[in-house]
Amino acid sequence: MPKLKKRALLLLVVLAMLPASLYGCTGGTEPTPPGASESGSQPSAAQTGELPPNGNSVTVGIAQDLDDLDPQLAKTAGIREVLFNIFEGLVKASPDGSVIPAVASDYELSKDGTTYTFTLREGVTFHNGNPVTAEDVVYSLERCAGSENEGTPLVSAFSNVSSIQAPDGGHVVITLAQPSLEFLNALTAPIIPKDSGPTIAKELVGTGPFRFVSYAPQDSLVMEKYDGYWNQDKAARLDKVTFKIIADTNALVIGLKGETLDMVIHLPNTLEAEVKDQFTVYQDTMKLVQALYLNNAVKPFDNELVRQAMYYAIDVEAVIDFVCDGAGVATGTSMYPANEKYFLPGLAENYAQDVDKAKELLAQAGYPDGFSMKITVPSNYKQHVDTGLVLAEQLKAVGITAEVEQVEWSAWVSDVYRGRQYEATVSGIAADDMTAREMLVRYMTEDRKNFIAFSDPEYDEVLAKALSSIDGEEQTALYQRAEEILNERAASLWLQDMCDLVVMNPALDGFTFYSTYVLDMSTIGYR
Repeated sequence: MPKLKKRALLLLVVLAMLPASLYGCTGGTEPTPPGASESGSQPSAAQTGELPPNGNSVTVGIAQDLDDLDPQLAKTAGIREVLFNIFEGLVKASPDGSVIPAVASDYELSKDGTTYTFTLREGVTFHNGNPVTAEDVVYSLERCAGSENEGTPLVSAFSNVSSIQAPDGGHVVITLAQPSLEFLNALTAPIIPKDSGPTIAKELVGTGPFRFVSYAPQDSLVMEKYDGYWNQDKAARLDKVTFKIIADTNALVIGLKGETLDMVIHLPNTLEAEVKDQFTVYQDTMKLVQALYLNNAVKPFDNELVRQAMYYAIDVEAVIDFVCDGAGVATGTSMYPANEKYFLPGLAENYAQDVDKAKELLAQAGYPDGFSMKITVPSNYKQHVDTGLVLAEQLKAVGITAEVEQVEWSAWVSDVYRGRQYEATVSGIAADDMTAREMLVRYMTEDRKNFIAFSDPEYDEVLAKALSSIDGEEQTALYQRAEEILNERAASLWLQDMCDLVVMNPALDGFTFYSTYVLDMSTIGYR
């Protein structure tokens, strides 16, 4: 049967398993302006571009609850992208993926690459009005290094820190145990008031362009413009932003159309047809890697042959066709395409669907008749649910029966990500600090983020060398070799960097996609 016909048949089968919805996609990375309203209907406030009755504020629909708001301990990219607006580090992310000065105005790096000396910016205050001091900075960084966590770093890159000192009130010196080309990126870690760690998740006192107002679990988080922000040239344009937590994708679209939402982030692009005529639509990729993550610590996924067989059994392009209407980008390993320096596109071609080969590998592994498994997916992410259903249908061809279990986001975080109590899951992994390190270190045997339980001596050795290298070309080559090892071992079944839509009231402008998983609300405002 021709491949296109096979894909079409698969999509029809899976569509029959899903609620009725529209599937279609247009657009590119530039915003798509809204079209005319439907014939005979009255234009909405969103279409007229008028300032809404609630003034200079917006409500943003998000699908993920914000269940752990400690800025230095935030487990998920969805939480970090919200807190980006409230907290800043010595440096902060810029749209092109580099870092720019924030709480620090400048820094110097010693010739041996082990000592950073930061000059603190004058005039920076916390949202409570208190000035940021060198003692606050030292406290914050020492907390990242594990001072309040029995020595276990809250930010993994800080395991390389030997000492943090303030020689005077205007400087902070960080000394590393070994040189690191990427440590600067870890200093996006939030600066918080001295001794605020025990209460920071409730008070959320930072230095960013917005100050925290309130949080209602499973409902909303509210932040307001901070008038005392140190960089008035980059002050927030909006007076108030409310993040409204709505797990159901269709409800997000209804909220846009009903004008209870002014903006929605991470809307599946298969729903673009439902919003493009009334709203401004921005399209890019999510800067993450979606995969079928397998628990390598449980049978049969502890067997490399089984994992390879499963990779050959699935059709990644069919997944992308269905979940992102063909607009996602296949990855083949734990690196997203925007990280161009390290991304190896050829790895996505190594497991082209081959059912016969998959069956042969399963037989070699001792599973000639296949097996049964469970794929646990967070129910609030439609793309992951849809992906799980497509994969389950594809795996049937090699005798693998996969049950797709949908769970609430909080249960997924506690049971799957933290508790490691799962067989397989569909999710997306993003970098904490825009580095290749963050996308790869989680596969090292002893890394605390290794929820996949992958363990391979060669991988550990190669990545350890990469982490300590101070030669840029050598480090790049080592990171790429690490990616190849992951692909060869089929540690996970990497699928794609998913297509990402941001949908806004056309009266708003100023949205910018970053090269990492960031949502910058400070640049958004009414025209």
